[in-house]
Order: sequence, then structure tokens, then C-alpha cells
Amino acid sequence: MSRSNKVVVPNSKAALNQMKYEIAAEFGLTSGGYAGVGQDTEFAGELGGQSGVSGGSVQWSNLTTRQAGSVGGEITKRLIAQAEQVLGKY
Repeated sequence: MSRSNKVVVPNSKAALNQMKYEIAAEFGLTSGGYAGVGQDTEFAGELGGQSGVSGGSVQWSNLTTRQAGSVGGEITKRLIAQAEQVLGKY
């Protein structure tokens, strides 16, 4: 099975980025200002110098693999919970 990071629903990118930063904030991994909506936050070099609405930026390059994996795992858990909730209504 090939793995791909192809975005299936382009409109979801901003929502996923927001969720990523919210979870990082809940885990206490943020500092400074929020990286902002509409900016590509996947590149660690772009982080830290951007400020915005609220919360904090995450220096992804400074996180341990375990910390970054915890954020990704929590995103997956929440997306599955949301899907189960939506599918449970039908």
C-alpha cells in the first residue's frame, strides 16, 4: 500500500491546522502567538515569527518525536470520534 500526503479535501487544511494548534496548546507545547489561518504551518522554519489571533506558535523542530506524535494521535482520535458521531446519527 503506498502512502501519500495528498490532500483529499483541500478546504479542510485550515481546519486541520487550527485543530493541530489547539491540541498543541492543550498539551502545553505552544509559545508566542498563533501561526495564523491561511499560512502553511507545516514548515518549522516559518513558525515563531508569525503572530496572530490567540494561542501560541509551536516550534515543531524543537519537539520530541513523542510530543509531535501525541499531537498527531490526538488529531486522529478526535477525527474518528467526530466521524462516529456523524455516522451514528443515521
